[in-house]
Amino acid sequence: MGLAVRGVILDHVLLQYGIGHPENCKSNPTLSLLRKLRFSNIHTAISYRLPLSTEQINLLQAMAELHSFECLPLTASSLDIAPHEIAHAWAHISGTILYLLPNHDSSPKITCAFFSIAPDAEVTSSLHKSNRIYMDKLQELPLTICRLNKKAISTDVVTVGYIMKPSREEDFAKRGAFPMCPTLNGLIFLPLTFELPISTQLEEADVILHKATDEIVSIELNSSSEPSNRIAYTTGMQELQRYIENHNHCFEVDPLNSIYPVLDRLKIQQILLGLKDLNAEGRCTVRAPHFLKAIVFRVEDFKDLNVPLPAVVQEYVDHSSTLFKFYVLGERVFHAVKKSTPNADILIKSSKKSAPGPLLFDSLKSLPTAIANKHSGGQDLCLDLGLVNEAAKWLTRILGLTIFGFDVVIQEGSGDHVIVDVNYLPSFKEIPDDVAIPAFWDAIKKKVDSKAMKHASVAPPPMDSVDGQEKNKCKAGASVV
Repeated sequence: MGLAVRGVILDHVLLQYGIGHPENCKSNPTLSLLRKLRFSNIHTAISYRLPLSTEQINLLQAMAELHSFECLPLTASSLDIAPHEIAHAWAHISGTILYLLPNHDSSPKITCAFFSIAPDAEVTSSLHKSNRIYMDKLQELPLTICRLNKKAISTDVVTVGYIMKPSREEDFAKRGAFPMCPTLNGLIFLPLTFELPISTQLEEADVILHKATDEIVSIELNSSSEPSNRIAYTTGMQELQRYIENHNHCFEVDPLNSIYPVLDRLKIQQILLGLKDLNAEGRCTVRAPHFLKAIVFRVEDFKDLNVPLPAVVQEYVDHSSTLFKFYVLGERVFHAVKKSTPNADILIKSSKKSAPGPLLFDSLKSLPTAIANKHSGGQDLCLDLGLVNEAAKWLTRILGLTIFGFDVVIQEGSGDHVIVDVNYLPSFKEIPDDVAIPAFWDAIKKKVDSKAMKHASVAPPPMDSVDGQEKNKCKAGASVV
């Protein structure tokens, strides 16, 4: 048993960046990879060796400072000297250190030497070739770290392979949601990439977390077929799904068939109609917004609207410019309060239109929010938290989702709690990280434990047990005869 990976040093030659201002290197995939390590509390550094021009050294130091990496000058790159220098510079760290160097004029292209350091300990393991790993691409580094960490830890850990668009991934990662070292409840997060064979990566994964909507290429709106046939995913996502279907050692936190209703505005509205079963006399009402599937006889009727058809026409609820965002993380429910769009009368006045007509905005980008909570009813909104928590449990059961969010507005006058939107794997960034992130991990771990229990309950008895039963039957049969 060894120590978990606590540090990574990358030779500056592997950066492969052009000479220029460090600000121009923000989109460099290598730097993005190093940021993932830093967000995982893995000490990260760029090393360089003299002689190197003053300009290049200044650029490296500026780049390291910009991205919060360290910049380590080394006198030599040889694997019999550099590890001792690194151990001296990082004397405060205890763990396994990876030192990545280019293989000049050879393949594979990268050598990854790993060695353990600890206070007052000698560094010797890096001298052995058994402590070297060879890689063709830097994208293999997270997979290498995952394998080393699983080997180093004596207790069982669960590896969560995850895939989503880079901006979303970085948003989660910088809040500490995707550590490559084990969480307190035994999770290791492995970033998946379609730049490497997905099958090789999934061999290490126990469970898959994905934001499938990030991988949608197109949707056939006018088709009446099943959602799985109407939605086209990227080649990589299709390959991932095929692997999961053909291998039972890993599964999705939330499978695609549970996510499909959230992607279909009409379907989710129809599902939300079932909220009426939660209502009781003497309390507030929770409900779906009133809606229609618009039937348009002439395309000209929508000529000024950039709206794909068919469309769902949903009521606009006057809600005092207040939106309640709810997040369901397994068995836990959180909520935050946000500003929202003004009431209809204020929206109409502020539109400054000479004639009645539609108000256009992109709900995925920005909403016209009110400056203050102006409303025509004059009463304060009162959130019935118990009622919405019941609705959250109901949605969990009906949708079969582990991690999702929904928005609630309270209608002025009636006090109705109207669920106006449901989405899968929201950012839940309005909730403090020290509360939300552990709940996020617990939701995943409990899903894994639940799956394991179900699998154990349906598993066939061991062969020796079956054989024993058959022998007992034979003995019983012989005694009767």
